[in-house]
Amino acid sequence: MVKNSARVLHQSSTPGKPPGRSPVRTMARGPTTQENADEIVLPLHAEEIAVAKERVVTGRVRIATVTREREELVDELLTREDVEIERRPVGTLVERAPAVRRRGDTIIIPMVEEVLTVTRRLMVKEEIRIRLVHRKEKSRQRVTLRRQEAIIDRIPAATRGPPA
Repeated sequence: MVKNSARVLHQSSTPGKPPGRSPVRTMARGPTTQENADEIVLPLHAEEIAVAKERVVTGRVRIATVTREREELVDELLTREDVEIERRPVGTLVERAPAVRRRGDTIIIPMVEEVLTVTRRLMVKEEIRIRLVHRKEKSRQRVTLRRQEAIIDRIPAATRGPPA
């Protein structure tokens, strides 16, 4: 029968020194070897290691943006509204000024004037008709498009000796 008669204690690394294999101290309980009639006691030893990470600057990065321009032909169908004005003589006598009215896509604005006669009456002298005309026309124009690119420069850090 074999019994474990050794205890291992771990000693941590000193701050400021890079981590690595730490020194290990062992303490044995009892004699190094011991023999009895039926049993032999052997001391057992073990090592432990502590590993840690350390942040090390290996270089720097500089990032800048650059705007590039290129010309491109844009071919697009555009919708445009124009106004056509038509003056149409009417010559009708009325009791009061007619209201502005709309007929389809045309707005009709009656123009009145007072006419001296034996009696005074309103006469529609003319109407101004305004009609919205929708036209589609093909348009080609040169436009300048811009885009940005990232420029990355690596700047190495000052060289250091090998880690201890």
